[in-house]
Amino acid sequence: MADPANTKLGRMLLDEITPVVMVLRTPLVEESCRKNGLSLIEMLAPFSNFNNIDVPVRTASDQPYRLRKFRLRLFYGSEVRQPNIEAAKERLKQVITFSGDKDISELCSDPPDIESLIATSKQELVPSWFQNFNKELIDVVAFSEHEAFDHPVACLVAVSSKDKDPIDKFVDLFNTNQLPPLLNDGAMDPKILKYFLLVHDNQDGMLEKASGILTEMRSTFGANDCRLLCINTSADGTEEHQGTLWASYKNSISNNKQYGCFLNADDIEELRSTMHDFSSKHIIPHMELKIRVLNQQISATRRGFRNQIRNLWWRKGKDDAPENANGPMYTFSSIESQIRVLGDYAFMLRDYELALSNYRLISTDYKLDKAWKHYAGVQEMMGLTYFMLDQSRKDAEYCMENAFTTYLKMGPSGGRNATRCGIWWAEMLKARDEFKDAAGVYFRISGEEPLHSAVMLEQASYCFLLSTPTMLRKYGFHLVLSGDLYRKCDQTKHAIRTYRGALSVFKGTTWSRIRDHVHFHIGRWYASLGMFDEAIKHVLEVLACGHQTKATQELFLRDFFQIIQETGKTYEVLRLQLPVINFPLIKVVFEDHRTYASTAAASVRESLWQSLEEDMIPSLSVMKTNWLESQQKVLPKKYKESNVCVAGEAIKVEISFRNPLQIPISISNVSLICKHSAEFDETESDANGFSIDHQNDKELRAVSNSGEFSLDTSLFTLSEIDISMRGGETILVQLTVTPKIEGSLKVVGVRWKLSGSVVGICNFNSDIIRKKVTKRKKKPKQPVKDNLQFLVIKSLPRLEGVVDNFPKTVYAGDLRRLTLELRNPSKISVKNLKMKISHPRYLIIADQEVMNSEFPTCLRKQESSSESCTQVDAARAASSLFVFPETTAISSETPLKWPLWFRAAAAGSISLYITVYYEMEDESSVITYRTLRMHYNLEVLPSLEVSFQTSPCSSKLQEFLVRMDVINRTSSETFQIHQLSCVGDQWELVLLQPMESVSSLKLLMAGQALSCFFKLKNRRTRQSTEENTFLATSGRADVKLVDGDSTGLYDTYISPFILFHHHERVHQEKQEQGHGGTVDFILISESRSGSDAGVASKSPIWWLIDGPRSVRHDFSAAFCEINLSMTVYNSSEDVVSVRVLTLDYTPAINSATSAASGSGNEVGWHDISHVSEIKVTSDVTGVRAGKAPPSTDSVSPFIWSGTSSTRLNLEPLSSAQVPLQICVFSPGTFDLSNYILYWNLVSSGGHDADGPKVSSGTCQGHSYHIAVLQKE
Repeated sequence: MADPANTKLGRMLLDEITPVVMVLRTPLVEESCRKNGLSLIEMLAPFSNFNNIDVPVRTASDQPYRLRKFRLRLFYGSEVRQPNIEAAKERLKQVITFSGDKDISELCSDPPDIESLIATSKQELVPSWFQNFNKELIDVVAFSEHEAFDHPVACLVAVSSKDKDPIDKFVDLFNTNQLPPLLNDGAMDPKILKYFLLVHDNQDGMLEKASGILTEMRSTFGANDCRLLCINTSADGTEEHQGTLWASYKNSISNNKQYGCFLNADDIEELRSTMHDFSSKHIIPHMELKIRVLNQQISATRRGFRNQIRNLWWRKGKDDAPENANGPMYTFSSIESQIRVLGDYAFMLRDYELALSNYRLISTDYKLDKAWKHYAGVQEMMGLTYFMLDQSRKDAEYCMENAFTTYLKMGPSGGRNATRCGIWWAEMLKARDEFKDAAGVYFRISGEEPLHSAVMLEQASYCFLLSTPTMLRKYGFHLVLSGDLYRKCDQTKHAIRTYRGALSVFKGTTWSRIRDHVHFHIGRWYASLGMFDEAIKHVLEVLACGHQTKATQELFLRDFFQIIQETGKTYEVLRLQLPVINFPLIKVVFEDHRTYASTAAASVRESLWQSLEEDMIPSLSVMKTNWLESQQKVLPKKYKESNVCVAGEAIKVEISFRNPLQIPISISNVSLICKHSAEFDETESDANGFSIDHQNDKELRAVSNSGEFSLDTSLFTLSEIDISMRGGETILVQLTVTPKIEGSLKVVGVRWKLSGSVVGICNFNSDIIRKKVTKRKKKPKQPVKDNLQFLVIKSLPRLEGVVDNFPKTVYAGDLRRLTLELRNPSKISVKNLKMKISHPRYLIIADQEVMNSEFPTCLRKQESSSESCTQVDAARAASSLFVFPETTAISSETPLKWPLWFRAAAAGSISLYITVYYEMEDESSVITYRTLRMHYNLEVLPSLEVSFQTSPCSSKLQEFLVRMDVINRTSSETFQIHQLSCVGDQWELVLLQPMESVSSLKLLMAGQALSCFFKLKNRRTRQSTEENTFLATSGRADVKLVDGDSTGLYDTYISPFILFHHHERVHQEKQEQGHGGTVDFILISESRSGSDAGVASKSPIWWLIDGPRSVRHDFSAAFCEINLSMTVYNSSEDVVSVRVLTLDYTPAINSATSAASGSGNEVGWHDISHVSEIKVTSDVTGVRAGKAPPSTDSVSPFIWSGTSSTRLNLEPLSSAQVPLQICVFSPGTFDLSNYILYWNLVSSGGHDADGPKVSSGTCQGHSYHIAVLQKE
């Protein structure tokens, strides 16, 4: 440790434990001093502190040393008494209040981060006013009768030369009736050194009279104890003192008057000389002499073995005396008082060894006398003496601990002494870098006074911050405790200061509730001070407190609106967190040369559209000559990387708003913030508003309030919406801005109004770099400013397209004629139209003539039709690009309608993409062509499951037997099988069974099966080698399966049948049909549900089985267990009771042959293997109905091993899950449709659209195929 005298505690002791001088003066002396704005003591105080007095002193053992620093404490006689407690409290409050007002500017600055705090030096970290506060606390216990260092050492008696009978005045001033009570009561020695000072005001003249009075004084009181002091030599009162002589009194002086204004340099020197002589020639020698006298007396009476035994014997029996908290009264003449005076005098003259020996000597006496206050005071001084000697830290801390606990045991009478002891003790520990222990001491002296406790807890918090290692959590926690007490004492500014300090700790941590508490109360307190900007700033931090309870959220929101209301205006808040904006989900959608028919089309990834449009748009070389070159000529350099949009076409910004609270909120006037420039100003810098990266929040608020962001229809149009959000709800909002004229447009941010009183403004800053932005062309990743900055070009034609009556849900195999409708709202015409479809297996372009034909009549065979042309137009089938006729024109008055053929090729969720390319008639535009992108989603449900088996005829080489099995896999749809056709004109198909047996089952109901047998003949023959192969034209490739005229057959040799067949073959990656190797069949059926638009059902429930589709298992080890899950959904408004029954056999409602059920093929185009590879599996003919024949295997390949029957009740519009399990004993592909769902309405009534409600029903299980393979 450094020199104890240079530590903070050492300086405190050299200032506080110093000789006291009692000052007695007449009113005229005070009047002369007041001319300078100072009292007598205030005038003398700067000259009572000596930093280099250099006075020789000898110890009691005649060891010489020199005093370098010395200080006198001056008090008026009326002040030499214990301070009034209430007045002391008021002074303490003033110190704290004044310091809070002084630091008001710091409350508006951002609090430093924790790293900066840790790096800050101790002097800069701890508030400077703590020293003043601690001094006031120490002064509260001044002039106690049990301590001698506050007893006056000397008395300075001052009389004015203008006083009448000045000699008598000197005598009267020291009258015992006017002396302090402690002098009159015997606690202090009244025989103290007296120094007589005659004060002469030079403005009154008559220096000769003052000299005469001085002569008379010397003859009366002694020549060495009298002195003349002349002041106020300056006549005009304009003297200025550049130093800091009276700086500590500046705040108590009138602002229009300089302190010491009548004191010139001679007066200042006279004051300094007077106090120097008084200290060096009177007080120090007097104290040195008294130390010698007292030491001799005490040595004679108390020191030595005999005297100690005598003292103990004399005090024997006092242990039985009743305890007195304050102890007995020791007069100044008692040996105990003399020993204490000797110790304190020695301490004040820096003879710490002598002081310590006397403190030890008297400590035992006080303890035996049970004078606990005196004992604690001596223990306190022993600890301080050990510190100043820099000896025995353990003994020093033991003495301070002993003194502190003894004071506390005394109760209220010792509380303030305990506080002083604790302050000195804490400073002692801090001087030795024991900050953690010092914090514990501050915590112990916090006491019951809230204001004192607040200051002590704050000092403790800084000790935790300065400790090694740094204890940040305790630092923040004690600051919060301190701030709470400050607020209870109406010290709001200090409460804010401490809470702001705690924020540095809690910022960026997971202690969200503590952080919310701090922010919320800081906001409240700022509002009470009228600092609404700061208040709102902090309350905003707790608005998105989703982790808090609902009541707390309501409290935060209510106080926030109350603060806003107190501002008296509609407040604009930057980064308002209510609602929360999910920046990564923000999407910007705009149209340049790519346009979109729907929002769904705009959501498709750009790479998919690019692959579809590769052979539609012009080549790169053409683009350079048409668009890019013109763009370089037209656009300024700074806009080359900007996105391009068209005037009059909306730019859409999708923003995800989330309500983090459990309570509903109302959001209104939601709109974008945009900036439009009609001119291309290349000199405009990004810092002026075009670069979001450099635009600060103040600029955003300023521009938001300007006219540039109003709904100015001459520049652009903004959409505006209102939304109400439930607790925890997330809403995707689409906002638009539509530029009206050419120029540049910047999307800066979004604004909204919360509950009609707070305007929230959000800047699309760098956080949006992480969001997904819909790009218009494939280019390298660009900064966010390029996604939000647009070049607005002149208006262009924009086609609007829709496929009329496009279905959302269909059954597999459904064939429909649809209509593509294209409109051109612009007056500028377009040309060179092209179209491409992503999945020609589902959707193809029809001939224009079909538009005026009746569907499906146009597909039936005509008398003039020929079966000889079976080859597909190679060019048309291979090309997926359709070029509209050159004569095709689209104007604003007449839309273009073109027919399309749609076929649901396979079950599942299908996405179809259609793109239309067109060019502008006006080639001077920056963009010379555009594309219209359309996207449709549909769900294809399973319908008819068809399988074929062929076997060669044993009697004829070119004939085959064909078996067709058809199962209706729908739950409610009914079909009528119309015809079966062979693809290829070399085949002839004959029905083997009577027509009546097939047509008797006129309708194939849900779950029913049908089997038919045919004879297939190959009619292709070979002529001579020189002749070409010919195709017979009289064969029958079509078989009608219903009663009626043969003209009702569909012509499978025309479009769309032949084109769909081609695309199906391409999809299955098959070559063109050869000579008898394969044969393709077309089965045509008609739906009898009464609706072609979708699927309807009377059942209130629907369900879905979820589980693996393929499993590998080692059957040599054990059988295979597979877990499944069935989700059942109630789509009605009633409670439905559902029973799920699993069966280990195929129910009669859906029975079929093993060959039919074992086929995994659904309706569509399926391969029939080569005839030589087919084996005859069955010769059963006729309709397959009833129970299936028993299996040839002794054990079923799988069984349901879970619960065979499960019953559950479903609330309206709710769902539930049912666990299922199967055991598989051998590899294979299995159809898990052998289960039934029975349902009935628990609460029902009323009628539906078709009549009374059906209250119960049965649903057969859907087909679910699972493949179990042997694990290798």
